[in-house]
Amino acid sequence: MIARARPRAVDVVSEPDLAVARLAPEVSYKAKAYQALKQAILKMDIYTTPEPVMLDERALSDKLGVSRTPIREAIAMLEQDGLVKALPRRGIVVVRRTKAEIVDMIRAWAALESMAARLITTMARKRDITALRDVFKDFGPDRLPQDHIEEYSRANIVFHQALISLSESQVLVDMTDDILIHVRGYRQLTIGRKERIAASLPEHLAMIEALEARDTELAEKLARDHTLRLADYVEAHGQELFA
Repeated sequence: MIARARPRAVDVVSEPDLAVARLAPEVSYKAKAYQALKQAILKMDIYTTPEPVMLDERALSDKLGVSRTPIREAIAMLEQDGLVKALPRRGIVVVRRTKAEIVDMIRAWAALESMAARLITTMARKRDITALRDVFKDFGPDRLPQDHIEEYSRANIVFHQALISLSESQVLVDMTDDILIHVRGYRQLTIGRKERIAASLPEHLAMIEALEARDTELAEKLARDHTLRLADYVEAHGQELFA
């Protein structure tokens, strides 16, 4: 009898280590509630009165159309961000910073905005820089900012946010977002003071001129000094702002 050849054993190949990421689940109500509440808080004017700004969990649940569980979870995330604080037997308060903390934040904004100005002079399109003038087109010798404080205050905030945006740096945008609610609040709170509003428009226009001229060093200096003057004002007069 002829012996048949025994078949060769097949080498077992282990499963390759595929570089695949776990599929992301559908965005949860918690994440949606967190994003909605965060954006709403960042748009709040929390420094217009000395009274604390309180959030009601039940009202938020009704407004967002979700149960209170994702609201509680979103609030916990916002508390980790330092935007809100849960107070026993009182509710949820939007966090306001001390004067010293605000001064520190404004100084940080000055550094970030001066870098934005530097980037704008080297990267931004001419028409986008010139468009900054449109922010203040309704103000001039015949229509002074001090006679239209609320309107000018809004233009002031738009201008400073536009500078950050024109830098085309997402890092600068993200970093300023974290302190925007506080710096914006104090800009609005101080812009009506006569010591500041008279110089505000000329300083803004000088910054635009330096940006248009692509004068990097001057634009950077003007942007930094403009915001540092706000820091100095808050440091000197912060206790009077709610008087």
